[in-house]
Amino acid sequence: MGYPSLKLEEWYTYGDYLTWGDGERWELIDGMAYNMSPAPTRRHQKMLGALFGQFYHYLKDKPCDVYFAPFDVRLPEGGEADEETATVVQPDLVVVCDPDKLDDKGCRGAPDLVVEILSSSTSGKDLKQKFNLYEQRGVREYWIVDPSGGTIMVFRLGTDRRYGRPEVYTAEDTAPVGIFDDLVIDLRTVFAA
Repeated sequence: MGYPSLKLEEWYTYGDYLTWGDGERWELIDGMAYNMSPAPTRRHQKMLGALFGQFYHYLKDKPCDVYFAPFDVRLPEGGEADEETATVVQPDLVVVCDPDKLDDKGCRGAPDLVVEILSSSTSGKDLKQKFNLYEQRGVREYWIVDPSGGTIMVFRLGTDRRYGRPEVYTAEDTAPVGIFDDLVIDLRTVFAA
């Protein structure tokens, strides 16, 4: 199902995004539209499920929440209204600890943690545009999962509001979650998917 009125070279807002049909998934980064089709692979979804399960069980009865795609994260540059926001993304997994950022549409503002699982159709965007976007908007921790390489790169926001050198973990490791003092993710179960 296409969108004949959608021209990828034009600038769009969340207000435009809300008028598009349900047949395809889209993201907007600084007004540019990115098609999220086709659907993720089965392995991608199993890995996402394994990650979500560990975060979900840890966060049960805690003030933070975890969500998985599709889940809209609106990232305004300032105080503009939702309809004027030029960036809305659907990360694979997000953790949000500020309940004021959550509403029925998803999240408005930077999540505390974002996980993106690389795929052949999205890896360039995840490694470049989204890396820069999450850093600029203040996402405290950004995990990039590489299924084919069996690695996870974890970027943490420093006091200079920039991501430092990544910590790299392999499929045999456990990875500490920096935004929590006592959560460690077992990567064996994630990569076993």
